[in-house]
Amino acid sequence: MRLLHTMLRVGNLEESLKFYCDVLGMKLLRQKDYPGGEFTLAFVGYGDESDHTVLELTYNWGTSQYDLGDAYGHIAIGVDDIYATCDRIKQQGGNVVREPGPMKHGSTVIAFVQDPSGYKVELIQLGTQGTASKPPTATAQTV
Repeated sequence: MRLLHTMLRVGNLEESLKFYCDVLGMKLLRQKDYPGGEFTLAFVGYGDESDHTVLELTYNWGTSQYDLGDAYGHIAIGVDDIYATCDRIKQQGGNVVREPGPMKHGSTVIAFVQDPSGYKVELIQLGTQGTASKPPTATAQTV
C-alpha cells in the first residue's frame, strides 16, 4: 500500500494551478473536465503518479469558495533552502503567512504559505539546518 494523493477543493482552478505549478514548482500531470458532473480534476506534483504522492485539485463548476473548517491542517513540502524558497515565493506574489524559523517547542525550521483558496502549505527545511542561506532567527509562531 502507498498514499496516492490528497484532494483539495479549489474555488479558482487557474489561480490554484498557477500557485502550485509556478510558485511551488509542481508539474501539471493531468487534467480532465467532467461535464456531466460539472467538475474538473487536475493532478499536480513533483513526480509521476506511479511513484510519487500528488495533489488532486478539484474544481466544482460554479463554486468559488469553500468553508475550510477547523479540522483541516496543512500539506507539507520539504525544501533544501527554506529562506531562499520563501523569498522566491514572495517575489512571485505568493503569501508567506509564517516566516521561516524554528517550530514552537522544537528546532526544525519551518514556514507556512497560503494558496489562493486559503489552504496552508508547510515548508520544512530538509537536512541540517546549517544548509539554509540564513540562520534561523525568527521566533516560532503558531499558524
